Amino acid sequence: MAQVTWRAPDELVARIRRAAEQRGSSINEFVTRVLDAATDPELTDDEALRVRERLAAAGLLAPAGPPRPRPAEDDVAGARRRAGQGHQLADLVRDGRE
Repeated sequence: MAQVTWRAPDELVARIRRAAEQRGSSINEFVTRVLDAATDPELTDDEALRVRERLAAAGLLAPAGPPRPRPAEDDVAGARRRAGQGHQLADLVRDGRE
C-alpha cells in the first residue's frame, strides 16, 4: 500500500477532520473513501453517470462543447405531429408475420 503526502489549506483539512469524525472514521479512511468514489464509476448512484464515467475513462466520451441552442417550439411541435402520423410498430410486426 502506498503512502501519499499532499498539501491542502488548513480550512480544508479542518473540514475533512470534522467530516471524518461525524462518520466515526479516521481522516485516512474518509479521504480514501472520497477519492475512491470520485475515481471509480462503479461507486456512483446514477447509472447514466456510471456510463459517462466509463466512456470518459476509455477516451470515448465526446468533449463538452458549447451548449447547443434549443430548437424553436414550433419546430418541436411540428416534429411531434409528424412522428404520430406513421405506422405503429405492432402493425408492422403483425404484417411481417402474416
